[in-house]
Amino acid sequence: MADCDADPQITIWAHRYTQNPQHFEAQMDAALSQLVYVQQVAEKYQVAGEFVLLPWVESQYRPVAGHRNLPAGMWQLVQGTARVMGLHVDHRYDGRLDTSAATDGVMHMLHDYYGQLHDWRLVDYAFNRGESAVRKLVQKHGLPPEEPAIPNLPVPRVTREHLTKLLAISCVVRDPSRFNVKLPTLPADQHLETVQIKHDMSLSNAANHAGMQTDALKRFNPALNSDLLEANTLGHLLLPHRNAQQFRDAMQSANEQSMTASVSPTDVSSASSVASFDSAKAHPIRTHTVQPGESLWQIAHRYSISVNKLERLNNLHGKALKPGQVLKLDEPDNHH
Repeated sequence: MADCDADPQITIWAHRYTQNPQHFEAQMDAALSQLVYVQQVAEKYQVAGEFVLLPWVESQYRPVAGHRNLPAGMWQLVQGTARVMGLHVDHRYDGRLDTSAATDGVMHMLHDYYGQLHDWRLVDYAFNRGESAVRKLVQKHGLPPEEPAIPNLPVPRVTREHLTKLLAISCVVRDPSRFNVKLPTLPADQHLETVQIKHDMSLSNAANHAGMQTDALKRFNPALNSDLLEANTLGHLLLPHRNAQQFRDAMQSANEQSMTASVSPTDVSSASSVASFDSAKAHPIRTHTVQPGESLWQIAHRYSISVNKLERLNNLHGKALKPGQVLKLDEPDNHH
């Protein structure tokens, strides 16, 4: 998208963000793990890199709680938008605060917006103003030319300013030395990734398995609002790589101990023969029938597979799900 000098307001906002360099650098450092995670998801959906910085404009990557009908999460989503994206919201769990689920949903939505509007500036307008409102503007006025960088469409001032702010923070990240700031870096072992939760456990137990403090676990997973981690509600945790690996190892060790304890010595030979017989049998391919309101992300997380794999298996790329649609969950030649 446009660079620093495309509009005077972009430069003004860029200087405003960095008027206190130390404060700006501290804010960036605090947000860095979330920012890098969002970048990875944006790349998966082929969304313009500027939108990685959208949570900076919305909340500076802070997981803002949604009181009553106010927007929530670092993406500042209202409940209506969350429902359209397939994010679950109730008194126990708010999907808008789930960094993994909300980021995946937003990037999928931005990708779809671009497919309809063909202009990343209009995609930002749609995020702020609403896709249908921007589509009506385009039908009436046509697609805007490349210049000016902030399109001259009759949108509210706050919507024009939203795009200006996005281009301004992108300008700072593109050329930090121009604004006398330095950008932090994130070691590979601190990059965030999701781990699947197979059964309910307390937060303290989960934190212990991951080798971290409970407060740190909550910081990376702000959707958690009780001391119990419920597998059927959340289904996953977002953890730094080093802690994610430790959590998986702990879960595998616990499962192996549980299996060993459940099989008595006299049952070992018969159990192993049954296991070898089962492994030789052909397993049917698993399927899932889409329910009203379900999203691709929800289905993928329910069965612990990636959204990309689900799209590839069912040739879904860019296509909307329909209630009653039957989705394949396994490779034809690699059944589980």
